[in-house]
Amino acid sequence: MRRTDGTSESRGPGTEPGRPRTDKPALWLWSQYLLDAAAWVVAILLALVLRYELIVNDINAEGVVVFCAAAVVAQLFVGLSFALYRGRYSFGSFHEAKLLVIVTVIVSVLLVLISVAFFTVIEIPRSIGIIAFPFACIFLASTRYLKRMYVESKARPGENAQRTLIYGAGFLGNSLVSRMMQDPESPYFPVGLIDDDPAKKHLRLATVPVLGRLDDLPEVVARTRPSVLVIAFSDVEAATVRRVSDLVAGLNIKVLVLPPLREMLDAGSGLSDFREVAVEDLIGRRPVDIHADEVSGYITGRRVLVTGAGGSIGSELCRQLAGFHPAELIMLDRDETGLQTTQISMTGRGLLTGRDTVLADIRDADTLLNIFEDRRPEVVFHAAALKHVSLLEQYPEEAWKTNVQGTVNVLRAAAAAGVTNFVNISTDKAADPTSVLGHSKRVAEKVTAWHAASTGQKYVSVRFGNVIGSRGSMLPLFTEQIRSGGPVTVTDPEVTRFFMTIPEACQLVVQAGAIGRGGEVLILDMGEPVKILDVAQRMIAMSGKEVPIVFTGLRPGEKLHEDLVGVDENDSRPLHPKISHTPVAPLDPARLDLQEWKSRGSFTAVAQAGFPKTPEGRALS
Repeated sequence: MRRTDGTSESRGPGTEPGRPRTDKPALWLWSQYLLDAAAWVVAILLALVLRYELIVNDINAEGVVVFCAAAVVAQLFVGLSFALYRGRYSFGSFHEAKLLVIVTVIVSVLLVLISVAFFTVIEIPRSIGIIAFPFACIFLASTRYLKRMYVESKARPGENAQRTLIYGAGFLGNSLVSRMMQDPESPYFPVGLIDDDPAKKHLRLATVPVLGRLDDLPEVVARTRPSVLVIAFSDVEAATVRRVSDLVAGLNIKVLVLPPLREMLDAGSGLSDFREVAVEDLIGRRPVDIHADEVSGYITGRRVLVTGAGGSIGSELCRQLAGFHPAELIMLDRDETGLQTTQISMTGRGLLTGRDTVLADIRDADTLLNIFEDRRPEVVFHAAALKHVSLLEQYPEEAWKTNVQGTVNVLRAAAAAGVTNFVNISTDKAADPTSVLGHSKRVAEKVTAWHAASTGQKYVSVRFGNVIGSRGSMLPLFTEQIRSGGPVTVTDPEVTRFFMTIPEACQLVVQAGAIGRGGEVLILDMGEPVKILDVAQRMIAMSGKEVPIVFTGLRPGEKLHEDLVGVDENDSRPLHPKISHTPVAPLDPARLDLQEWKSRGSFTAVAQAGFPKTPEGRALS
């Protein structure tokens, strides 16, 4: 990357990686001083000519030489005292311009004092210093502006740079244009800007014009022939990304976005770290307002245990919980590879030799009890579960063993160890359940509520829908189907699902643990449901391939549209705008009976075992 002052940002000895050097070559700095000295000489001569109304014969040549020498020396000492020639300020910047005015004022005052004190010797009018001041300011600034124009003209992107449109002429758009235009190695050459603000209709940023609004994009593309479009918003709305993608569909243009502002600040990425549009951008990435004081109050300095720590949800929970500095973070899973992956992501090492990883199965009640009595966790996040709808429809007993009995085992161990905060990770399929997965997780919510009542502690369940990128979700499946040439399988043209990113879901889960009241189910706001066919079509369009879509029909237990809140449940949000609270009827684990559950034949009957019955014989869910 080239700086506007013409110096390189390459590193030298003692320079931190990635940090530009701020020192300028001595020749560059002293050549600027010589130009400044010449500017003062010209300014004084011009002031004298004007003062004597073009009658140059009245001018004392020897005095002029002495006066000009005094100006040159004064400029040197005043400039050095303000570090004007030491590379402190970016060349041609607004800060340097302010400094130039200050330095010129001081030099002018010194010249006035010299003309007053030595008037009889040099015979220079006392007003010359004042008359020369504006000319000196203009000349000093002009030399810098001309040098900056020369540097920027030499630093334009090369011939191989891709012609680029930028959507957004705000601060980020301005920064992107400047960087692209000043870097000869930039892979992008800006040919125009798009902005919906009418006030920016005639705006130019670094000579790059605003060519129209977003609605004018097809016409602008035809005029400028770009191959890349950059969306210059740090936290762009999903609707905006979808609209841009639709407008450039079929135009052979690659759409790039900036990382979210949170990632730019945390990871140290810059304005040039573009990436291609991902499915997360099309579906939606919503920032979450976490009340850190509430969260740290029940996590910081306490022993925290996470079951299912090797899974996609459990591992992200561990990473976020570590940021709140628990006294001890215990990661439990039966998947040793998953545990190692989580440990590597958090510590950079995967030795599995410390006490932070525990290999255990939640189906083993005695082992869990021993672990809890030994480690004495105070806060538990229960993320371990089986979650594949179709597979559990074939093997409902496995759902019972893990999602129901496994949850009971964790709850009993937690109660025995005196756990004060317990968060059970549930699913939207537990709302008015129709599948094995939904019914098993609904039972888990009810037995969690029963343990909340029996212990008097904050035992809650948190319910949300699909998370983007989790293991076994449909998006990785679509990606693989598109990569292999298809077909992409969608159950029904009208099927919809709720989606949320893994970090967003885990942030809300952690927050829910702070505000939940014992026995409640907390339901995360997942925005509007997304049509699966739209997602599949957009992913195919992004791939640039021709891939067919095949409709397979809804599988047993699947709903056309999922619900987050059941028919008889509340949607009140008293404490957080994205978290609903609803009570759940407790269910004594002693009333669960696997044999009755298995004996009913069809799943609708089988899955309802363990619930008290109405007079008509239907189960109460």
